[in-house]
Amino acid sequence: MNIKNLHTVYFLGVGGIGMSAIARYFNSLDCKVLGYDKTKTTLTGQLESEGISIHYAEDINQIPGPIKQQEEGTLVVYTPAIPDDNKEFQYLTEQGVRLYKRSEVLGLISENYFTIAVAGTHGKTTTSSIIAHILNECGVNCIAFLGGISLNFNSNLLLSKDATVMVVEADEFDRSFLMLSPDIALITSIDADHLDVYGDKEKMKNAYSEFVNKIKPDGKLISKQDYINVLGTRSDIETTSYSVTEVAGTSASNIIVKDGDYYVDINYNTSVIKNVKIGLPGIHNVENAVGAFAIADKLGIDQLKIKEALSSYKGVQRRFETHIKTDQIVYIDDYAHHPSELEMCIKSANELYPDKKITGIFQPHLYSRTRDFVDEFATSLSLLDELILMDIYPARELPIEGVTSEIILNKVTINDKSVVTKEELLNVLSEKNIEVLLTLGAGDIDVFVQPIKEQLTKRLEKVNE
Repeated sequence: MNIKNLHTVYFLGVGGIGMSAIARYFNSLDCKVLGYDKTKTTLTGQLESEGISIHYAEDINQIPGPIKQQEEGTLVVYTPAIPDDNKEFQYLTEQGVRLYKRSEVLGLISENYFTIAVAGTHGKTTTSSIIAHILNECGVNCIAFLGGISLNFNSNLLLSKDATVMVVEADEFDRSFLMLSPDIALITSIDADHLDVYGDKEKMKNAYSEFVNKIKPDGKLISKQDYINVLGTRSDIETTSYSVTEVAGTSASNIIVKDGDYYVDINYNTSVIKNVKIGLPGIHNVENAVGAFAIADKLGIDQLKIKEALSSYKGVQRRFETHIKTDQIVYIDDYAHHPSELEMCIKSANELYPDKKITGIFQPHLYSRTRDFVDEFATSLSLLDELILMDIYPARELPIEGVTSEIILNKVTINDKSVVTKEELLNVLSEKNIEVLLTLGAGDIDVFVQPIKEQLTKRLEKVNE
């Protein structure tokens, strides 16, 4: 299929963060872009304002004629989150319409560009958005498909009509990243996740090894040395390590925190770029920035320009996004949904605010992930001073008997802990003494961000009267 010859593209699940970026891409090519999603959100509203037609009820009459007639120049993209009993999915399948997964379409798009792919259990969105920002700031024409809303671009898609380079997240869920054949790949982490797909950690590692084998000959792999040792090397690609804790091809030293920002020296080969500002909290984000630096360096970008670009990077929505920052109350929202991500987020908050009480509201994501990592979740959440747990967000899953938020609660070692329903959350929060508040999770906890912000703002106004 020639992506550039399409005239009509239809999306099943257009409102997802990854799906919406592809919808925006085809919209920029002046295709007729339409889609279904079950829920109207801020993001779907933005898509509609950009000229993308969306409906919110399963209705085969809303499927455009050219798609039904399987005209040449049409494409249907679906997300694996669409259930098999969706009426539109069933109709299109029964009619023999070829349906493409989001990952397949990203693979087709990438064939037209020099592709930089970022894989890993966590850190993908931040690292890929840093890379895109650096390239954009340094005059490299590129497009980027991001798994979050970049605060620099205010979008999950960076566009350039003259682009020759593509930055993309390589998602391990459903083995999606095996649809890509990148010129440069960066792997941030290979911690166990998505065991509902892989079965065990060893099979997941094998999939990452397959991803390494998908790198084009004469391409480049950038990762931690430990991961490179596990995943294996190829004689026909260049392999470079990066780290913030060990000696590596690209590494950080002299790390200091000043006014909530990190300043580091970045060492590469035999040279050092001193006093690089990284305006993101958490040592893990320093590591993400070092990985992004390594890629920009491989592309031949002037190191001082990379340094300047890093200093102006603003972050990604829902990645340690600060909504309130006063002496009395701090409110931070984060997408963290894996035990390692929770640990990094909570430690970052403790590092920035060591003398304040840290309260966390966590919504577990997926029954299977809760079951598989209950001990790890309990360990990470025990780093909080106070824990408010919400019910599990099911996403694509049906309930699993005996798997509830209570199984995490029972193993958390702090005393100040509770489980609340969505309906109870705001009332319960209004009675809490809040110093630093974290909302954590990848489900629909984000719908509470604005109400919580308003509640805390009113509380501040009363205190300051």
